[in-house]
Amino acid sequence: MAKRVSLREYQQSLVTRLRAVTDAPAAPISLLGLQVGRDNWLVELSDAGEVLPLPSFIPVPLTRSWYCGVANVRGNLHSIVDLAAFIGDTPTQPTVDSRVLLVGQKFGVNCGILVSRMLGLRKPGQLTRKERTSIDRPWVKGQYLDDDGALWTELAMRELVQHPDFLQVGL
Repeated sequence: MAKRVSLREYQQSLVTRLRAVTDAPAAPISLLGLQVGRDNWLVELSDAGEVLPLPSFIPVPLTRSWYCGVANVRGNLHSIVDLAAFIGDTPTQPTVDSRVLLVGQKFGVNCGILVSRMLGLRKPGQLTRKERTSIDRPWVKGQYLDDDGALWTELAMRELVQHPDFLQVGL
């Protein structure tokens, strides 16, 4: 038989638990490492939806070269964008390592980003922030160096998916 709890006791218990969560230190941000072309990129884990093996997609005529097409992911259509080609690099050649990173649902877009391969999780504490250079790309949050001296560029997902160039896929 279930224990009876008065409404007052329940509310006090709820307030106590909410205070504990509010007072707790914030969880450290985890970054997902991606290889886009030859470059290393970082995406906040909270901005990523999920990582998929390269799905089959249907090309769409009269679209930009970086727009791969649309893919059916569990009954939902997602635009697939080649990030390397979008930023002006050599288009990604699909391999067994290629993946599609679905953009987090919090952004309200059904979009996947084609990447060369996944590089795993990175902790910001393992990276040294590089002094900001004149990067004219609003979807670049910052750049970092790891312990081996490799350069990592952090992707500002919200700025990317709201940028007019990214939204204009038609010719």
